[in-house]
Amino acid sequence: MFQKGVLAGRRVIELGSMIAAPFATHILDELGAEVIKIEPPEGETTRHLVRGGPSGTFIAYNRGKKSLCLNLQAEDGQAAFRRLVAGADVVLHNLSPGAARKLGVTYEACAALNPKIVFCHIRGYGAGPMQEEIASNPIAEAATGVMFSNRVNGRPSRLGPSYLDQFAGCYAVIAVLAALLEEGGGVGRRNIAFGLYETGLHIAARDLVGVQLKSHLLGRPETEPSPEFAIPGYGAYETREGRWVYIVMLSDEHWRRFCRAVEVEADADLATLRDRRRSRDRVEALVRDAVRRWDYGALSEALSAAGVGHTEVLSADRVLEAPQAREPRKFSDVPFADYGFQAPDFPVPACRDTEPFGPPPRLGEQTREVLAGLGYGAAQIDAMIAAGAAVAARTDTPLWAKATGGDLS
Repeated sequence: MFQKGVLAGRRVIELGSMIAAPFATHILDELGAEVIKIEPPEGETTRHLVRGGPSGTFIAYNRGKKSLCLNLQAEDGQAAFRRLVAGADVVLHNLSPGAARKLGVTYEACAALNPKIVFCHIRGYGAGPMQEEIASNPIAEAATGVMFSNRVNGRPSRLGPSYLDQFAGCYAVIAVLAALLEEGGGVGRRNIAFGLYETGLHIAARDLVGVQLKSHLLGRPETEPSPEFAIPGYGAYETREGRWVYIVMLSDEHWRRFCRAVEVEADADLATLRDRRRSRDRVEALVRDAVRRWDYGALSEALSAAGVGHTEVLSADRVLEAPQAREPRKFSDVPFADYGFQAPDFPVPACRDTEPFGPPPRLGEQTREVLAGLGYGAAQIDAMIAAGAAVAARTDTPLWAKATGGDLS
């Protein structure tokens, strides 16, 4: 028997691109909401990033949504959007402030159509002197201290995944759920606006406070020398057969357990974290050499038996093969065009809609369906499509260009 999600019966309108807003509505979709993704005639950006077709981002975070393709700069497209807002529960977007005003996607415009609407705008920056500026995930990383310590060949560099985009999506979901819980709440709850920059500040709070602490104790600001914790023996080490294990050693007890597990003597002069920090190079060499004497399987068993936190450092193509990912299964099969994908699910099953999710939509795949549900007749819909105010899906063209020499561009 399938379980309906906690947001079953709620309608969410998304005007999203790239990650932050689509990630937020992906979670709302998994919680049972109906998500209608409004896209411009050319489709949202992630539809065209890999060989002219959808990227992994699009497939992972847009499955199960409905695509309504409207030209919001056309009068008929705007009329359809307004009709949709009037019967929705949530509008969520990450348009730039200028584009949002130009297209009428503001709280004031939407609340005039539907006073109960919950409106969420994920911006580059929240209120302040930069609130009109555009910011993306790496810009927020640079502005909030994350990038300064993450360097490749000495050059400040972005992290791999777009974590601040995804954290912003999670914060948006929290805010939307809070507004939906407080029915009859004031505008302050229902008009949600915040930035990737503010998201980055909150995520960086530990490090920002840590610098202040060192200033108090040392008399000078001092950041960590790298993104890695400044604790010797804490990090990735290579095993005998060339696999990598990540080991966590935060405490003196962790150190003693590690030494027992890998069968090395726990020297008395390395008993405390302060001792080990003073002898960083020696500790690193000891751990590196000890790990290199083991194959990963035997080492993992020994570390587990000793209670040492660790895991293999896996490449992305191996992650979903791990027993923990498969038993019980923590991902769904996602068919798309002529291909099959496996996409991880929202990690709290008790809240999730367990009905099977559909594939990501083709651009405009549900345009006719949604417009008909808004009261448009078939002739009206045909006229809107003919005039370019709306676009319906084409299924006669391939989504991706064929491979040529391994080039994904």
